[in-house]
Amino acid sequence: MTRASLTRLAVAGAAVVGVAALTMGTAAASPAPQSGKHDQKPGPSVPVRLLTINDLHGNLEPPTGSSSRILDPNGANTDTDGSLTGIAGAKYSIAGGASYLAAHLKQLRDANTLLVGAGDLIGASPLLSAAYHDEPTAALLDKLGLVTSSAGNHEFDEGIDELNRIMNGGCHPVDGCSPAGEWKGTSFDYLGANVLKEGNGDYALPPFYVKKINGVKIGFIGLVTQTTPNIVTAAGIKGLQFTEEVAAANKVSKYLAKHGVKAQVVLVHEGDNITPNQDPSSCPVVPGNGSRIAKGLDPQVDLVISGHSHQAYVCKVKDPAGQDRVYTQGSSFGRAITQIDFRVDRRTKDVIRSSVVAKNNVVTRTIAPDPDTEAYIQTWKDRVSTVANKPIGKITANIGRGSNVGETPLGDLIADAQLEATKAGGNAEIALMNPGGVRTDLTYAQSGSEGDGVVTYGEAFQVQPFNNLMQVVTLTGAQLKALLEQQIWTVDPATGGITQRILQPSSSLTYTFDTTKPVGSRVSDIKINGTAVTDAQQIRVAANNFLVGGGDGFTVFTQGTNLWSGPLDIDAFVAYMGAHSPIAPPATGRINLIR
Repeated sequence: MTRASLTRLAVAGAAVVGVAALTMGTAAASPAPQSGKHDQKPGPSVPVRLLTINDLHGNLEPPTGSSSRILDPNGANTDTDGSLTGIAGAKYSIAGGASYLAAHLKQLRDANTLLVGAGDLIGASPLLSAAYHDEPTAALLDKLGLVTSSAGNHEFDEGIDELNRIMNGGCHPVDGCSPAGEWKGTSFDYLGANVLKEGNGDYALPPFYVKKINGVKIGFIGLVTQTTPNIVTAAGIKGLQFTEEVAAANKVSKYLAKHGVKAQVVLVHEGDNITPNQDPSSCPVVPGNGSRIAKGLDPQVDLVISGHSHQAYVCKVKDPAGQDRVYTQGSSFGRAITQIDFRVDRRTKDVIRSSVVAKNNVVTRTIAPDPDTEAYIQTWKDRVSTVANKPIGKITANIGRGSNVGETPLGDLIADAQLEATKAGGNAEIALMNPGGVRTDLTYAQSGSEGDGVVTYGEAFQVQPFNNLMQVVTLTGAQLKALLEQQIWTVDPATGGITQRILQPSSSLTYTFDTTKPVGSRVSDIKINGTAVTDAQQIRVAANNFLVGGGDGFTVFTQGTNLWSGPLDIDAFVAYMGAHSPIAPPATGRINLIR
């Protein structure tokens, strides 16, 4: 098929449909479908099966630890004490890995199947994929037959030009070609109906994709969370505007309906959280942005396939016309494949809503892995092994994220490394690390043949996979206090669950954070190297460029002055490990946390 341009899209198996009118906002609105119209006097129909994945994050190899587990009523394992899943006696499966994903896809496919995605298929990836800018994962998705996906926020980690390169081909402008040779691009497009170019308002990505199957057209509308500018580096979203999801999708929906595409699916990289530890094919969602979008979309939209929150659920919501609409998400890291079966009425060209059946299939490792995919992954493992297996330092014991509540040993260690890397050139006095950027623990036991306590480059990269740039800005003491006040700590009175976002401090910074006080009055007794901070004091603060750009809601960082840029965060971490080995787990206590 011909690749879609930004102004004209190839409708697979059908005529080319122009979207110039849609771009200019002049597409005529079609009448809103009436309640129940999908099931009125159905004529001859044809079956369609969608298989969907989301938030793969380049996990070609099977994920490990908590990232490998998923609650599964049919699972082969039992959590006897609740330490793994949170429910004593719960059944769970060890799941994920591209070779098992491929094997399960083969079992689930039939002649009526389309494979689609809901974003974050690449980005924040393990070294095996990230070392080559996720070309290994993008190529595998082509091999698996992906026809389209919404963009996710992590698809913008390296900016729109890099995302276009992934789709269109060409070698990386800095690192050049991978060992596989010149990159050919993908046969699928990432979609973004709410991603516009600043200035002229044109679409930065194709807003939709139409595929003909069994003689009927299925229209896919892609969306990414409107919060992307808050969770991606400023460089990653430069020149782009992310608009409200429902309005953007409804505009495209009306356009598609006007051109005869009545069966419509929204792929949205935004979702809901769930009541923990539930059957992946149940609907334990706590309504949030995902539900808001799923309920608000035009009644012409038949299905909503979501991502972003890394949860597994199969729900029904009411659309604005009062009709049931299926709304799903399939976990993360390739641990589940969402299967949605339905029929399309040949006469109305629309989905028969009462025919829709959906479930999440757990990607267990109890079946034989796909041998072709295994061989493909091994090829890339061989290519990256020299880099990944290089020892960079030693640790004396596990250094972990703990429960990721408040200050953690690994977070402190990373902050210390970032401070050391930014002192000379940036004159940094303190460093702060976002906890969401600490992706896994450092374990003492060997993972290969490197020996206990040895940390390899690959292991360090798994801890910090984003390739963020270290930066330093000047903040006043008052601004530092305001920044620390932007940290979050709330307790659900019903469940006792904690929602928190606490920055990890370098050893040079201490302060008190009192969660019992009102927001805005929680931070006190700020000291740098034991000396109290004054409001007018000028402080050089180091952080990665994600935070400095205001990421994770820490907008006070954007008030900083005298910006200095230094090494990549992974390089800072590697250098620190080499200079200070063997490293013991740092003692916490830099934050006096009062609960």
